[in-house]
Amino acid sequence: MRPEQTRVLDYLRAKGTEAPLPELRGHLAATFRKIDALLDSVPPDLRSAPPAPGRWSVHELVDHLVESHRRAVEQLRFLVAGRRPLSAAIPASLQSSAPLERPWDDLVAELRSIHRAFLDLVDGATEETSLDITAPVVMVVKAPQGDGTIPMEWEEELDWKAFTQAFRGHTAEHRAQIERTLSALGAAPGASAA
Repeated sequence: MRPEQTRVLDYLRAKGTEAPLPELRGHLAATFRKIDALLDSVPPDLRSAPPAPGRWSVHELVDHLVESHRRAVEQLRFLVAGRRPLSAAIPASLQSSAPLERPWDDLVAELRSIHRAFLDLVDGATEETSLDITAPVVMVVKAPQGDGTIPMEWEEELDWKAFTQAFRGHTAEHRAQIERTLSALGAAPGASAA
């Protein structure tokens, strides 16, 4: 296992598996609030614009979050009930069949609904909820190679608290990607869609 992988797993153990439930829930809720605020600020004319050829637009990034987090809610539902999810790990680059065809407002509303469901499941868990049951999660980290970095992808089994932290991290990473995309398109940080 490479050092980058070990660091991620150590982080998920410390900030997920071993974290007090109120702290885990608080960080998750804060991350969801931050992405909500960012999505409210995306100028309409920049939502579907890719920052470069072959790169996802903000609209496509939100579609990815909807598709992957919808599945994550179902997996978390099993985990907090003490059962192993029936579904396979969520693919790292999951998108709908036509990500740009869904209206922006509908997509954002669905993402918020999914995140509320995720928080409700965490709220329904307790410190006694079993950590022995796991779900497969596709992990992706950037690793140095030559003068740059490459994505490393592998599958890891995570308990419900580490799973929750992994999807909090997934949300935070894509929020940062949305900010980078908007910056590349010339949008001022925190610009309002007014």
